[in-house]
Amino acid sequence: MPLPELPPHVLTLSAAAPSTPLGPFEDSAVTWTTWVTLMGFTGLAALALIAVGPAARTLGKDALAATTARLARAAAALGVLAVPAVLSDLAHGASESGGYDYGTAWNSLYDGSNGGRLLGLEVTLVLLGAALLAPLTVRSVAAGPARTWLLAAGLAAGSVALGTTKFPDAVPDDWGRTSFETLMWMLHLLGGAVWLGGLAGLFLLALPGALPADGRGAFWSRAIRRFSAAAMTCVAAIALSGLFLYWEHVDGLSQLTSTMYGRVLGVKILIFGTLLLLGAFNQFWLHPRIDALRAAGDERPLHTVLVRRFPVVVAAETLLGMSVLFVAPFLHGSARNQAFQADAARHAVSADDLPKLPAKEVSASTWVWGTSETLLVVALMIAGYLVSGRIARRRTARATVDGPAVEPALSPS
Repeated sequence: MPLPELPPHVLTLSAAAPSTPLGPFEDSAVTWTTWVTLMGFTGLAALALIAVGPAARTLGKDALAATTARLARAAAALGVLAVPAVLSDLAHGASESGGYDYGTAWNSLYDGSNGGRLLGLEVTLVLLGAALLAPLTVRSVAAGPARTWLLAAGLAAGSVALGTTKFPDAVPDDWGRTSFETLMWMLHLLGGAVWLGGLAGLFLLALPGALPADGRGAFWSRAIRRFSAAAMTCVAAIALSGLFLYWEHVDGLSQLTSTMYGRVLGVKILIFGTLLLLGAFNQFWLHPRIDALRAAGDERPLHTVLVRRFPVVVAAETLLGMSVLFVAPFLHGSARNQAFQADAARHAVSADDLPKLPAKEVSASTWVWGTSETLLVVALMIAGYLVSGRIARRRTARATVDGPAVEPALSPS
């Protein structure tokens, strides 16, 4: 007697691999506006405080007022825009129909829960930071004694507002691990904010009208050098925190291609690598030549080439940085769990409620590798800064001794 024919779904002994979609484009676009405004505000405030101010002050009050006011206006605008951006992100997540439930988003601020307090602080602090920088949009205040204090207070408010996005909203079971993870996220976010926001600020200052023509060479030489030191520190912070997050979420290079999380992370790493290459071009080629041109009087034809090329390179870096922020929201879950669940689905009848891997355990070898990576990254950043400074000093000395006749061969044909 022949056996009855069974439906195909009964014969199979494995479930389909769990789907890990990227998510709607609109969701990532809304989240992207939040990151751009929060990080942009923080980065512009940091640039004005640590690089632009000291460089412009040597040229006089007019240059200090003009540069500070331009950056303060952009930062204050981003700080104000961050409020509707955050609320829109909350409203989009709260809506069950895929729209925007602003009422629920507004009511979630300071709703008595820890998450509500953090959301409320995020909105309050970035708005406070914008209010602190608002007086600096007036040139008479921008060059006054309150400048440093207002910038420092605005930067602190923006930094904490940015940090609330990753602060834990519940009492952790493991204080040590949670504190370390929060520290890594703060390094990642603040490093990216100061670096990428600073690049956007440099682009704003490279536009016409920010500086007097007779002081541009001296300003850019000092400002770029100071920003380079900050940027390399940020790169080290991003690299080290990125390595930790990679260790936490990815098991091996193969998961960069076999999982959706890994593929998105791979795109992010490629964009970040391109940013590093452009940064190296600035650090070892463009900046030393700007210093040399300043020492030689800025009268040679190459000066025009560099002045035109610098805004283009900075604009390209800024766009790439914004691309990184756009890709980041597509990272959902972890490559470890996606690979584990895909394998588990092959041995399960249903893909519902598949198990998840526990968090990685920290061992002695983890600390050894982490310490070695930290020392290596810090050493590379310090060596790069020192080498680029030596190149700049050599070119400056050569230009001072030989005069304008040294560089024509470097001009493009």
